Amino acid sequence: MNSLHIDSITKSFSEKKILQDVYLSCETGKIVSILGRNGCGKSTLFQIIFGTLKGDTQYIKFNDTILKNQFDRKNRIAYLPQYPFLPKNVKVENLIKIFCNHENAKKLRDLNLIKPLTTITPNKLSCGEVRLLEVLLIIYSSAEFILLDEPFHSLSPKIVSIVKYLIKEQSQFKGFIISDHLYQDVLDISDEVYLLSDSYLKPIKDLTELKRFNYLPKNI
Repeated sequence: MNSLHIDSITKSFSEKKILQDVYLSCETGKIVSILGRNGCGKSTLFQIIFGTLKGDTQYIKFNDTILKNQFDRKNRIAYLPQYPFLPKNVKVENLIKIFCNHENAKKLRDLNLIKPLTTITPNKLSCGEVRLLEVLLIIYSSAEFILLDEPFHSLSPKIVSIVKYLIKEQSQFKGFIISDHLYQDVLDISDEVYLLSDSYLKPIKDLTELKRFNYLPKNI
């Protein structure tokens, strides 16, 4: 079992404090979700964990190895950002080879969702198809820990259900940290839930607490 330990994360932009003393841990076999309103700092936290943004303070450890730079995170952490990131003119089959090891590439190619796309390039796909491809490439990537920022965005309810099943299936081998505004879909598959609010990460036990912290209306 592998573990990802995130501690003492703080980040400010100008005078605005975005993250304050954030602590989070995840292990192989676990799905952790982070809820929060737009602009509260979820994407900032993911970028710090992934290593593309530096926290004012941070301590991130994979098992016994402290992760100091992007190279340290290779094959350990993969990140799905909210924005499109795939090269537009590379065939899906070649993208699978880039992102996935041999075993995971076979699993991904065998999915009915992917089979019709393998000979196509992303610039020939719809927005929803591109997003689905991005999500699946990261889920099935070689990394031990998967960060998913808005994975259900642009996907139909039917596809969301399939993706949830695949995340749950792959969580046997990996650890997942997920954030999405479709909170019920996130809660369905999560082992632990946190709310990022007022720069602090708060553990959440049930919907009542989400109402208490004003993330959900009181009448839901």
